[in-house]
Amino acid sequence: MFTASNIPSTSSILAMYSTFAAAAMLVRTILNEVQTLATQLIPQWLQVKILSIFGQFFTNPTTQMTLFIKEHANMELNELYQASEVYLSTRITSSIGQLQVSKAPREKSLSIKVNRGQQVLDTFRGMDLVWEFVTTETQQIIVNYEDMSGSNGKTEHKSVTLSFHKRYKDEVLNNYLPYVMETFKCMESEKRSVRLYAYGSVTAQYYEGPWGSINLDHPSTFDTLAMEPELKREIMEDLDRFVKRKDFYRRVGKAWKRGYLLYGPPGTGKSSLVAAMANYLKFDIYDLELASVQGNGGLRSLLTGTANRSIVVIEDIDCSAQLQDRGDAGYDHGSQNQYTLQVTLSGLLTFIDGLWSSCGDERIIVFTTNHKDRLDPALLRPGRMDMHIHMSYCSPNGFRILASNYLQIENHRLFDEIERLIKELEVTPAEIAEELMKGGDVDDVLEGLVGFLEKKREKQMELLDESGSGKDEGMETVETGSKGVEEKAEMEIVS
Repeated sequence: MFTASNIPSTSSILAMYSTFAAAAMLVRTILNEVQTLATQLIPQWLQVKILSIFGQFFTNPTTQMTLFIKEHANMELNELYQASEVYLSTRITSSIGQLQVSKAPREKSLSIKVNRGQQVLDTFRGMDLVWEFVTTETQQIIVNYEDMSGSNGKTEHKSVTLSFHKRYKDEVLNNYLPYVMETFKCMESEKRSVRLYAYGSVTAQYYEGPWGSINLDHPSTFDTLAMEPELKREIMEDLDRFVKRKDFYRRVGKAWKRGYLLYGPPGTGKSSLVAAMANYLKFDIYDLELASVQGNGGLRSLLTGTANRSIVVIEDIDCSAQLQDRGDAGYDHGSQNQYTLQVTLSGLLTFIDGLWSSCGDERIIVFTTNHKDRLDPALLRPGRMDMHIHMSYCSPNGFRILASNYLQIENHRLFDEIERLIKELEVTPAEIAEELMKGGDVDDVLEGLVGFLEKKREKQMELLDESGSGKDEGMETVETGSKGVEEKAEMEIVS
């Protein structure tokens, strides 16, 4: 019981409080210094292990939350996984124990990523977060459709986990993950390299899903294409208009995609135009061979596995696969009564402009063919192939672009003669380029080109004579075949 004699005075209480506060501040300062020193001396991987061990005793497991970010979600690439992988490459420190290092033959620098099973610590607005790469395997049966046999195989599934305190859930979902995505987009726009995807794994690093990829270091640009300037301008304007019209496509209720048909003789630059389009837009290319696809189901899986901002290319559509009639079941009866699933015409049309075509944004579909007349008209209508681009023989303008590219000259005394021969002949840009690549003195190269063109003209005349045509008739045929140089490369907008 307190009495007047044993009640502490006010001055004594204040003195005790001051002593306690000073001691608390001293302890706090010492703890902060110890924590700072530990952070500097203890490697990050060991910090993670220590936190993990002590967390079992001092942390209530129910206070932690873990997000699982899988590489694929509902058969589509997960952009958040891609963003996480790129973002974490910026958080690599010397304390991380294992890294994955690679360099493609055409890449200028090393590609460094965090290896599977490694944990990465990150902080954001006072939050502590732990990332970890995880790989799991599942058993599956691989079916050989040629003999209908099956074999056991393993499929790897990649994902990353993000762990943090539950009280940060809203902050992580609303601010941190959008920050990761924004960092990813900035890095992609600055350092993005166009990639070429093909069906099946093309690298030995790890499982990449149905599509394997390599960097596409193709030098083709619209500046280097041997094409009429007006046609190049129209294509570039159409591409610019397409990528800027997201709201327009949504407003009119159409999938955000565009179809191009490139047709013309071999060697006229169809593949180079595709590469130029990809380099211009920074879109990846998915090279699809229909003959290697197991039926419409396989086609659906492949196309839904393509990323946004991509170009799906089906080259030589007239001969890449024997597309069946709309009502055909899609089976090819080969020898020895074997059945092989084939892509049907109706199946292909479904993925061009059906419901599945809306599973993704900013996609371009390109068909190439040497024989437009062999294609089913259903493939060519508006909404499927919106633009038909005729890639034909070299024109004088195309030759001057090639001369500038290969010889770095803008004019020469032989230009007039070369251009006259080009107007009379059907010669492809690839043939011209082959002659210009022979190297040596500029005069020698151009004289060699003149000789090549004259021999080509003589051979054409000999063929006409052998077919029974007279000289005058043969000359008329040559002029008719080359008449209207402007028509050698044209674009038809069918939408």
